[in-house]
Amino acid sequence: MLALALLQDPRYRAYWLALFTSQMGTWMQSAAQAWLVLLLTGSAERLGLVVALQFLPSLLFSLPAGVLADRYPKRNLLLLTQGGMMLLALLMAVLILTGAVRYGHVLLFAFLYGALNAMDQPVRQSFTVELAGRERYPGAIALNSFGFNTSRLLGPALAGVLIALYGVGVAYLANALSFLPLLLVLLRVPPGPRGEEGDGRFLREALEGVRFVLEHPLVRRVVGLVLFASLLGMNFQTLVPAYARLVLGLSATGYGFLLSAVGLGALGAALVMAFTGRPRPGRLLLGVFALALAHLGLFLPHPTWVPLFLALGGFGMISVLINANTLVQLSVPDRLRGRVMAVYSLVMLGTGPLGAYLTGLLFELLGGRLAAFLLGSAVFLVGLYQLRAWPKDASPPA
Repeated sequence: MLALALLQDPRYRAYWLALFTSQMGTWMQSAAQAWLVLLLTGSAERLGLVVALQFLPSLLFSLPAGVLADRYPKRNLLLLTQGGMMLLALLMAVLILTGAVRYGHVLLFAFLYGALNAMDQPVRQSFTVELAGRERYPGAIALNSFGFNTSRLLGPALAGVLIALYGVGVAYLANALSFLPLLLVLLRVPPGPRGEEGDGRFLREALEGVRFVLEHPLVRRVVGLVLFASLLGMNFQTLVPAYARLVLGLSATGYGFLLSAVGLGALGAALVMAFTGRPRPGRLLLGVFALALAHLGLFLPHPTWVPLFLALGGFGMISVLINANTLVQLSVPDRLRGRVMAVYSLVMLGTGPLGAYLTGLLFELLGGRLAAFLLGSAVFLVGLYQLRAWPKDASPPA
């Protein structure tokens, strides 16, 4: 297995463990942020607005970040983005722990944190290929996804306990501290080569990535499907806390348990990918139908089934994202990798603002169960439309 072989590489193992620690903190903060907004406002719509502002910068900064990733050493760029997110989390922790936090602070933090994350995403994905090597990249994706989803499983549950015992601010503080191991590992990694300087025009260079996506048949179809799946079926940051508090009336611990159910399903998808090797477009489409079924199941008036359907949603989401990301990465030439992954990040994260706000608004207007049913139906129709001519067995070149 490529994933296990990568863990025998000391440099990649250190990077993966540090990244896992950082991701644990990120999921703790994500859970804490949603709970904080509901404590401050009691509104699913305002929660959706916070999540929307956190994803909005992807529309502004993803493409420029792709150009930077192809021009400059990726390690140096990651030191800037990761360090910036650490400082923001620390500042927010201070505001909460001193009792000075207001809803406006959360909105501003979400936007600034989202801006750094939008810059970080395409750079980090390109850096993974650089560190692991193209031939080992499917293993790196499976391994990174395993760590990401293990942290998704454990982080919210730990956040629920910390919030119940010590308050929301401690989860933000834990996230700030979680960046330190990754920053130390990055400082020990050689900066790496600079890319081509290009013609100095950011827009023209960025549009090269857009042109590749539009002209490559498999990449175009994959990115298009991710767009609609992300817009309608992956808004768990809004869906789960709103459903937990406003529909089921759960405590912070119960909310953390539901988020962990999403993480458990996501972890299952990561393990399947780790053991089955190369991605397949057909698995991407199956993930879309799993997302649809998960949302439709939340319409049922049986709370005991909710964790099962959320786990199915996590499985579907990661099945989509792992297969989509790997298919795109293996299809793109190295010189365009940063820019093409910037387009991918723009589609995946840039749909977040509208999707998050739409989910929150539907909760306010229709109630949680009917809103979930409407979103699930829309995702199911998207899957049916793509099923007509989906390339079930096509794979990117090795």
